Amino acid sequence: MAKKVAVIGAGVSGLTSLKCCVDEGLEPTCFERTEDIGGLWRFKENVEDGRASIYQSVISNTSKEMTCFSDFPMPEDFPNFLHNSKLLEYFRIFAKKFDLLKYIQFQTTVLSVKKRPDFSSSGQWEVVTESNGKEQRAVFDAVMVCSGHHILPHIPLESFPGIERFKGQYFHSRQYKHPEGFEGKHILVIGIGNSASDIAVELSKKAAQVFISTRHGSWVMSRISEDGYPWDMIFHTRFSSMLRNVLPRTILKQMMDQQMNQWFNHKNYGLEPQNKYLMKEPVLNDDLPSRILYGAIKVKSRVKELTETSAIFEDGTVEENIDIIVFATGYTFSFPFLEESLVKVEDNMVSLYRYIFPPHLAKSTLACIGLIQPLGSIFPTVELQARWVTRVFKGLCTLPSERTMMADIIKRNEKRIDLFGKSQSQTLQTNYIDYLDELASEIGAKPDFLSFLLKDPKLAVKLFFGPCNSYQYRLVGPGRWEGARHAIFTQKQRILKPLKTRALRESSNFSLSFLLKILGLLAVVVAFFFQLQWF
Repeated sequence: MAKKVAVIGAGVSGLTSLKCCVDEGLEPTCFERTEDIGGLWRFKENVEDGRASIYQSVISNTSKEMTCFSDFPMPEDFPNFLHNSKLLEYFRIFAKKFDLLKYIQFQTTVLSVKKRPDFSSSGQWEVVTESNGKEQRAVFDAVMVCSGHHILPHIPLESFPGIERFKGQYFHSRQYKHPEGFEGKHILVIGIGNSASDIAVELSKKAAQVFISTRHGSWVMSRISEDGYPWDMIFHTRFSSMLRNVLPRTILKQMMDQQMNQWFNHKNYGLEPQNKYLMKEPVLNDDLPSRILYGAIKVKSRVKELTETSAIFEDGTVEENIDIIVFATGYTFSFPFLEESLVKVEDNMVSLYRYIFPPHLAKSTLACIGLIQPLGSIFPTVELQARWVTRVFKGLCTLPSERTMMADIIKRNEKRIDLFGKSQSQTLQTNYIDYLDELASEIGAKPDFLSFLLKDPKLAVKLFFGPCNSYQYRLVGPGRWEGARHAIFTQKQRILKPLKTRALRESSNFSLSFLLKILGLLAVVVAFFFQLQWF
């Protein structure tokens, strides 16, 4: 009899978890508190309690070829970086293709998830839900928590003395939707993450002046990289990942310095990171440097104090007539439907094996999907998490002892602090390719480079030096997809397709170049002939 699995949430993590359950022959039921799929990526004009909220202009920071699910490439006419509405369209196509909607109970809130009395032997859970004012109880063999971590806003008002005196308006970036209504205002944005930068740039086109306050600074990257290709197609390769793992930190720092400052000198713009040894996630924004160059945005240090109408900064400077403060200060997360003993959140951190499994359970039948922040796309990450989890639920993969899992959690946390620092915004950070390979190894889906080098050298070169996208994890092992190799070799075609919207004549550069070379050669021969004649 198929095991019954409860999936909580129908966003990115929930949808891929549903598909993985079906692929493994499990029987999933998904509980989604809203009326539709999409989670974070489904824009709504109004902010709703208990649901992630985005602004209307949000565009993905990872490109379509690095973002798509491993056996379902995005349509080739889709742009390389997608507006939230386009990503939602992809989810709908994905859900329809794999017939996932029939497993989802919409407008159903999960109230509690508790162990059954015989949990130590059965591993079962009692899930209590509420829909249309009615409570229901059901027993499940396993639970996948896919509720996300961008719901509870973090506003550290205690770090802003004088906020109680401030006469202007202040709110968390979660409340921001579009720039209308901010015309002519003097606006202070607190933070230097992706949301802070996006909002500051957008508001600077309407406001009288925008200030962006940062404690530590940040590297800022463009989505456009070498030869106009998406940044992550160049950055996330196995070769680059290997170099980052083996080179000394001082050399890496110098390389990062040089690479990041190729676009513009961060020090000149007041953005240079305070601790450049930390491998913090860079900001992806194509417009921020130019808006600073225009003077529409001014970068400031940490806010020391607020008065009724002004902001006093750490460096002693003061900005008067501040009308609005936007706190782009991140999120905290919690699981109100879980008992604290199951997944305890302390200082915005949880102790989970490989960021997924609570280590102390007698049966490994509870998993958190998507509670992670990789230095790359979240889509392939949560998909591999779900592929591993569903095989653990089936008993095809086993977890180590609690002692071993706890040791791994401690070691991984120490490494995270060493690489990314102690900031609250970095508590879920992890290296991208290393983590994907760890998960893929658990299910036997990690590609063996040496093996491919012998039997398919052309593919091996693509695997090692080309973009490390999700298709690589469908070449071998369970869930192998026949189209994976083809998808790897045709990704350039899908990248260029949406760009080539203007018909161009065939370039004659080659023939012109060839002609110039011939003329040059003739000139050399003639010169040599006249040299002989001279003598």
